[in-house]
Amino acid sequence: MGRLRDGVAQIAFGNPIYKLTLGGRAPTALSAVPPDPWPGDAGDGSAILAGVFRFGGQAAAADAHGAPNWRAGSAVWQDALHGFEWLRDLRAVGGDTARRRARALVLSWLDNNGSWNAQTWAPEVLGARIAAWIGLHDFYCASADDEFRAAVFDSLARQVKHLTRVVPGALDGKALVTAAKGLVYGGFCLPEHERIGQDALKLLERELPRQILPDGGHIERCPSVQLRILRDLIDMRSVLRTARADVPEALQHAIDRMTPALRFFRHGDGGLALFNGGREEDAALVDTVLAQADARGRPLKSAPHTGFERLIAGRTMVLMDTGVPPVTGLDATAHAGTLSLEMSVGKERLIVNCGAHPVKTGPWRAALAGTAAHSTVVLAETNSSEVIEAGGLGRRPSHVGCERQENDGAVLVVATHNGYSRNFGYLHRRRVYLAENGEDLRGEDMLEPVIGATPEPRPFTIRFHLHPTVQASLVQGGQVQLKLPSGAAWRLRASGATLELEESIYLGSGDEPRRTTQIAVSGHTGPAIKTVKWALRRERKGG
Repeated sequence: MGRLRDGVAQIAFGNPIYKLTLGGRAPTALSAVPPDPWPGDAGDGSAILAGVFRFGGQAAAADAHGAPNWRAGSAVWQDALHGFEWLRDLRAVGGDTARRRARALVLSWLDNNGSWNAQTWAPEVLGARIAAWIGLHDFYCASADDEFRAAVFDSLARQVKHLTRVVPGALDGKALVTAAKGLVYGGFCLPEHERIGQDALKLLERELPRQILPDGGHIERCPSVQLRILRDLIDMRSVLRTARADVPEALQHAIDRMTPALRFFRHGDGGLALFNGGREEDAALVDTVLAQADARGRPLKSAPHTGFERLIAGRTMVLMDTGVPPVTGLDATAHAGTLSLEMSVGKERLIVNCGAHPVKTGPWRAALAGTAAHSTVVLAETNSSEVIEAGGLGRRPSHVGCERQENDGAVLVVATHNGYSRNFGYLHRRRVYLAENGEDLRGEDMLEPVIGATPEPRPFTIRFHLHPTVQASLVQGGQVQLKLPSGAAWRLRASGATLELEESIYLGSGDEPRRTTQIAVSGHTGPAIKTVKWALRRERKGG
């Protein structure tokens, strides 16, 4: 069905006559210029001035005129290039040289991309580009000559008109929100386009209650997507306020709910947890998004609808994935990390998941989305959900149960998933207890035969991936001592399995993997319930 739809689009939109249908009286100015409070990366902006475009883990050189090859590169690189959010990086550099380069690149795009293209005019890319061109108008366009401004406004009107024809279509999740954002920007910032904006708001009023769950988490279950969509909603609210239009209750309500949920996913260093393709993200950007949201809600303890638990005591925080993976169609970046956990102490990360590569498909996805790249149990060297390299999941747990108890500051979470029941006849049950002082984390991982099944013995490994700044060493009694950069020391013990140190990688940030260590606790299942108990306790000096 998808191929048929793509083929029809190619015939309809790729026809040279189609471009003529996008014409009309072009605006000569913006009716509203919304603020753009988001920081850019001056390093990436300087690279663009030097003729290097770095997006999605890939760098490409400009041609002799300083322009990129608009048709080359991976899909992720293309989306970032044609989305134009890198205009902020040039703005961060500042000065006339950066401004002139921004104008030259916009003109180059107009010369090479004026007609529909399946990749560069995709609805999500269009939405991002329209918002970037309008939102950064004062940087690159306001003081330009009339010819440049006329060309930009004419193109904006054409892009908005096409976007109205393809939204919502088959879009869902983050892609639909980004496309709707483009329509809100075009509708309320281009003169005589308000009806387009109002239709986009009606779409959002239908969509946001479905995508934003009652606990404020987003349906895709990825902290980075949570950040992105909250930022997009804040932008749309700013457009409406600038245009002196009413902010729909559904939009404001979504912002109010998503903000505490974003705080929920923050570690002490200000970055985000690494679940379902998420990355640390820039702590300063997270701070800016939370400040712009202007929603006071405190971080949640539990996000039962999204499927995560947060255990916090003393200076220690544990985040645990206790939900079913997102449904097919919203699982493009989802990982096979059910019941995985991350732990930080103060501003230092201790136990992590391995993260995600900017290239979201192919071998990197196969490696980093797999269960073995998460701090949880792997049975028979098999993923708890089937990872598809092109994106998404195949087989997956159909049930994840979770209970939470609190008593005098201590927290106990018990969760179970059936991702291994069909192929191997086992349930994975994990009990995690954090003592009230935050210095004693205990766990039990149980592999239970499904009722009525007599499964064969299988090898298993419980993995605890460590942040690259953590030093790990085996000590007497088969235990592991962990030293944080601050000098604090923790010790992990385990019973019921063999404990070893192995190599691992970390891709929570940046384009290149960092070498790190993982603790692997291994054994074999038997005819009865196999239980491995482990404890991670802080060591006191002289104790």
